[in-house]
Amino acid sequence: MVIDHGAGNLVSMVQSLKGAGAEPVVIEAPDEAVAAAGMVLPGVGATGAAMARLEDQGLIDLVKEWEGPLLGVCVGLQLFFEYSNEDDTECLGLMAGSVERLAHARLPHMGWNDLQVKKQDTLLAGIKPDETFYFVHSYAPVPTNPESVVATSEYGGPVTAIVRSKNRVGVQFHPERSGPAGQRLMANFVDSCRPKASANPEAPLLQEDNGVAVAP
Repeated sequence: MVIDHGAGNLVSMVQSLKGAGAEPVVIEAPDEAVAAAGMVLPGVGATGAAMARLEDQGLIDLVKEWEGPLLGVCVGLQLFFEYSNEDDTECLGLMAGSVERLAHARLPHMGWNDLQVKKQDTLLAGIKPDETFYFVHSYAPVPTNPESVVATSEYGGPVTAIVRSKNRVGVQFHPERSGPAGQRLMANFVDSCRPKASANPEAPLLQEDNGVAVAP
């Protein structure tokens, strides 16, 4: 289930999820929600506009109450936190911390960059240490709990690149635009949805050759 809050790179995200073996369903309102095995909160643009759209569409409670695997991408990740200084915006509060402007003279941070992995995570399974990912952003989260940081990148100082809190995981880069490494990461997220899919026969199915139900 992909949340369309008006600030998402939906075409690329849907194609990436399909390539990972999922059958993504895009929703714009709570009454369109399906029995899914995972949720994706994408994002391109600014947190203020994204939060305003989520509120206008009545989607905030749906995201907050979701207990299954949740992937936030770029602005979608930033919305996890309590507050964003980009637009003086209150965000979802799924994780403690704020979103701050990057400490670099040249913004946005745009292009390919590598990761400094702080702790092992299933999202990075099979991804080599020298792989790079595509970033486009001027703000990034600063989590209150440093233990939630899975990986950072370097751009005028350490930049939070991946965070996790239980089933909630977010990436500041765009895996859907990051070539084979990004596609591997998306496949790892889809894999994390399999236990919930197996327990939910109403969820849309994966492609036939996978034999497992999932609908991120």
